[in-house]
Amino acid sequence: MPLQLDYLTRSHESRRRDLVLLTVLFGLLFLQLLGHFPLIDPDETRYAEIPREMLERGDLITPMLNYVKYFEKPVLLYWLNAASFYLFGISEFTARLACALSGLGTVLFSYHLGRELFGRRTGLLAALILGGCTGFLIQSRINITDIPLTFTVTVALGSYILAARDADQPRPGYYYLFYIFAALAVLAKGLIGMVLPGAVVFWHIVLTRRWRILKEMRLVTGLLVFFAVASPWFVLVCQRNPEFFQFFFIHEHFERFLTKVHGRYQPIWYFVPILIGFMIPWSFFILPALRNFWRNRSLPGGEARLYLALWAIIIFAFFSKSNSKLPAYILPVYPALAILIAGVFDRAFNGDFLPLRRPAIVFCGALCVLGCGGMLYPLVMHRPLVSPVGGLVIGSIFVIQGAVGLAAVKRRDPRQLFVGLLAGSILLFLAAPHIVFPLFVERKSYREPGEIVKKLAGPDAVLVSQGLRQGLSFYAQRRCVIFDGQGEIEFGSKIGDQSAWFLNRDGFRTLWNGPKPVYAMIVKEYLADLSRESATPPHILWQSSKHYLVSNR
Repeated sequence: MPLQLDYLTRSHESRRRDLVLLTVLFGLLFLQLLGHFPLIDPDETRYAEIPREMLERGDLITPMLNYVKYFEKPVLLYWLNAASFYLFGISEFTARLACALSGLGTVLFSYHLGRELFGRRTGLLAALILGGCTGFLIQSRINITDIPLTFTVTVALGSYILAARDADQPRPGYYYLFYIFAALAVLAKGLIGMVLPGAVVFWHIVLTRRWRILKEMRLVTGLLVFFAVASPWFVLVCQRNPEFFQFFFIHEHFERFLTKVHGRYQPIWYFVPILIGFMIPWSFFILPALRNFWRNRSLPGGEARLYLALWAIIIFAFFSKSNSKLPAYILPVYPALAILIAGVFDRAFNGDFLPLRRPAIVFCGALCVLGCGGMLYPLVMHRPLVSPVGGLVIGSIFVIQGAVGLAAVKRRDPRQLFVGLLAGSILLFLAAPHIVFPLFVERKSYREPGEIVKKLAGPDAVLVSQGLRQGLSFYAQRRCVIFDGQGEIEFGSKIGDQSAWFLNRDGFRTLWNGPKPVYAMIVKEYLADLSRESATPPHILWQSSKHYLVSNR
C-alpha cells in the first residue's frame, strides 16, 4: 500500500510539472503578440462585431451583425468574446483571446488523453506535436468558431474513451464530461457538435461489439445533462425570433451540407492538401501512424488506437463529403492524429526507427528543395508576395530544418529528428506571420479607415459601405448603411423595415448629396462614377489597393 501511494504521488507530481511546463511554453506561443495585427475581414471582424453589439444592446440572446439579425452560427464564441470585451476592454487581443485559450486547452487535454491512454512520454509527445503544428498554432490565434469547436469536440471525444477504455471499471465522471462538452460543441457550431461525437462513438461500439457501453454511459441522465447545457439558448432565441428555426437548422445545416447554396463547394479531395500543408511538419508521419495502429491493433492499447483512428477518419470523411468546405473545418482531426503520430515516435525512442525513416527522408529532402526555392522566389518573380528578406528567412528555416532532419535520419536518432522538426516549426510560426500577414492586412483589414471615422465623425454623420465590411463597423463602432448588395446579412436585411440602411446607387447618391456628413467606403472603380454623377466631390481620407474612404465634407 505505501508503494502504491508513493507511485500515485510521483505520478501526480510529474503530471502537474508537465502541465505547468506545457502551459508556459505554449501559453507564450499562443498569446505572444496576439493583438499585434488588425482583425481580418470577414471572419475575425464578424465574430468580434457581433459580441460588441451584444454588449452595446444589452442582449446576449439574439446575435446581430451591423445591427440586423444574424443566425448563421450559435452563440458560444459570441459569449466568450463578449466576456473578454467586458473584462478586459475591446481590442484585437481580447477579440482573439478566447480562441487562443481554446487552442491552448486543446494542447493540454491532448497531453492528458495521450498520457492516460499510452503513458507519460506519448502524452508529452502528443502535446508537443499538436502545439508545434504550424497550421494549428496560426489558426488558433485567429478569431473563428472552429477553434472552440475543436476544443469542445476534443474534450468530448477524449472523455468518452477515458470512460469506456476499461470494460471492468467504467468511469461515469468522464461520461458526463462527454455530454457536457458535446453540448458546448453544439453551442460552438451547431448540430455537428452532436453528430461528429455521436458518429465516432457509434462506430467504436459497433466495431468493438461492446454493446454494454450503451448501459454504462448513463444515457438517460447524460442526455438530461446534454440538453440542460445545450437547449436553453436555442429555446430563448426561438421564442424571441420565430424565423430562427428554419434559417439555422434547415438552411445553415442541411442545405449547407447537401447543396452548394453557400458557394463553398470544393472537390472531395480538397482537404488532403489542406491537411498535409497545415499539419506540417508532422503530416508526413500520418500514414506511418495509421499503419502502426493497424499492425498493432491486437496489442495492449489497440482499442484506443482504433478509436483515435475512427475519430480522425470519420471527421475527415464527413467534411470531405460536405458541399461546403473551408480549411479550418478539419481542425478537430488534429488532436487524434497528434496522439497517433506520438505513438510512432514513442516506438522510435524505444529503438524502432524504421517506420520514421522513409517519410523523414522524403519530407526533409522536400524541405531543403522548398527552402532553396523560397530564397530564390523574391529574386526571380516580377511582383513577389514576399520581400527578399522574407524569402531568405523562411527559406533558411526550411533548409536548416531539412538538413537537421536528414542528419538525424543518417544517425537513426529519433530525438534529434523530433527536436529539429519541432524547433523549425516553432521558428516558422514566429517568423511567417510578420512576413505574410501584412499582405492580408493591406487587403482585408479596415482598422485604419474605421479609426478615422471614429475620430472624425460626429453623432449626425452617416457611415456607408459599398458592400458589407464588418471591420468598418467594428473599428468605427457604429452601424453602416450598405449599398450595392447586402452580402451575408441578406437574411437579416429582410426582417423589419431596413429600407434606410440598405440602398441602391441612386439612394446612396441622394444621401451623399444631402445635408448630413457622409463617410463612405467605396471600391476604387466607383470613384470616377461618384465624382462624375454627384454634385458634391468626394474628399479622399484613406486608400488601399482596392478601396477608398471618402467624405462629402
